Formats: sequence, C-alpha cells, structure tokens
Amino acid sequence: MREHVSWRASGVARQAYVPVDLDDLAAFLKTLPVDEEIHFIGLGSNTLVRDGGLDGTVVLVQGALSAMRLMESGALYAEVGVASPKLARFATSEGLAGAEWLAGVPGTIGGALAMNAGCYGSETWEFVTRAHTVARDGSVRARMRDEFDIGYRHCALRDSRVVLGRDAWFVAAEFSFSKGDVSDARARMKGWLDRRAATQPLNLPNAGSVFRNPPNDFAARLIESCGLKGHRIGGAEVSAKHANFIVNPGETASAADIEALIAEVQATVLRECGVQLEREVRIIGRAASPQRTST
Repeated sequence: MREHVSWRASGVARQAYVPVDLDDLAAFLKTLPVDEEIHFIGLGSNTLVRDGGLDGTVVLVQGALSAMRLMESGALYAEVGVASPKLARFATSEGLAGAEWLAGVPGTIGGALAMNAGCYGSETWEFVTRAHTVARDGSVRARMRDEFDIGYRHCALRDSRVVLGRDAWFVAAEFSFSKGDVSDARARMKGWLDRRAATQPLNLPNAGSVFRNPPNDFAARLIESCGLKGHRIGGAEVSAKHANFIVNPGETASAADIEALIAEVQATVLRECGVQLEREVRIIGRAASPQRTST
C-alpha cells in the first residue's frame, strides 16, 4: 500500500481491486462476504495504513472511477476517482466559477466528499447537490444533500442504519457552480497554487494537514508554539515549513514512526497549551507484530 498512499509508508493489503467502471464495481461488491472489511482509496492523501497491513479488500478508485461531464441541468458530474485539481481545471474550462479552490486539495473527489475537504474559505459540500453511493449489495443510489449530516471535516448519513465506509461508499457527486469569467477563475487558481507551494512541503511525502483546526485557532500555530517544527521520530518529521504537516524525507519512515509522532504532537500540545488536537487523517489496519529476538 505504500505505493497508494501519499506518505509512502504502509503495510500490505490482503486484496486490492481496481474497477473497470461503476457497473463492474457494483458487481464485484456483491461477491464479497457480508462482513468483509472494505476500504476505498483514491490518492491516499489522507490515510495512514499501519505496518501490519489490512485484512480486508482495498478498492483503488483513482484513475478507475474517473468519469466527469457537464450535465444538461448545468451540474458538474464527477466520479470519486477524479483528482480534485482536475475537477477544478475542468470546471474552469467550462466557464464555471467557484471550483478553483479545489486545485489546492491534494486528493480525489471521494476523499473530499467523505471529509468535507476545504481550503481558502470553501468546503466541498457547499457545492454538492447530490451524491451517489454504492452499497454492499451493489445497489447504486443518488442521495440529495439533505440526507447527509455535514460539518467541519465531517460527513455522515442522517440515516444511522447506514454508515459511510462500512455499509455504503461514495462513487460520484453532482456539483453546482456558477457561471464566471474564465480568466479571473484561472488567475485565482494560480494564486492559490502559488500560495500552497510557498507554504506547504509539497516536495516531500506527506498527507496534507494532520490535525483539524480547533475552534478559533490553528493547529499549526499551536504545534509551532510548542517548538515541534523539525521534531522527528524515526524517519517521520514535523515539517519545518508547515507545522501541521508530517513529512517522510527519503521515504524512510515506517507507519509506526508517523503514528508515534502524531501521538507525541497531540500529547505535547495538550500538556503545554491545554488543547486536544483531533486528527484529520484516518489511520487504518493492524500494527506490525513485534519482532522476536534470539537469545
């Protein structure tokens, strides 16, 4: 899985599947046991897979579920394997404004929907009118926005009997953007990309922002105030460029290194600032078995 997560540190999945299209995915899901652990992975930019790996099935959607088109209604339809920056560029080319900020989201539409990803003052679900999900039995359903409970880096179905990521998964969404000036939209997109390059460690393996911003504050400010920039555990390091990023220089870190550094940052900020940082990244899989030593 290290080749499928942006941290470039990971264990091995028991089974991985790349769908040909949505129909193929629906047919495949029906063949799995009802209790099978299933994980959808796009660019893996918000995920850490522990070194012990995954027992279930990984569905790799990036480059697979990649359909994108402008609908007759004027909505923009995109499947979950579409990279967020690609959707931003497509919307701009179609004369739509409001999607430019998505160029700064380092993941796919699937991850953006699941986490209500956002930056530069905008969030994914501000623009979603309908989202399409697939269930374990292969049934695909279009759901209106009001069927979801949406919050800061949060998305869940209001129907508590269906849990996203366990019983159903996003496969596509319809977005509503307004008509706008293409040149203005491209200028805004370039400005945000330049800003991102100047403030984030894009040249090193990372998973974007590790922690959610607490109310009325910034996780990066708190972490930096504790003197943690550049702090390392094994091959994992708190970025010297942006304190809310953990990087993997030289790709030498294990998933355990990264998870330990996350925990240490949380403990330090709680002790010194009295704030409990909440993870934005998800951690899945099993820890590696302890190595036996000979005596």
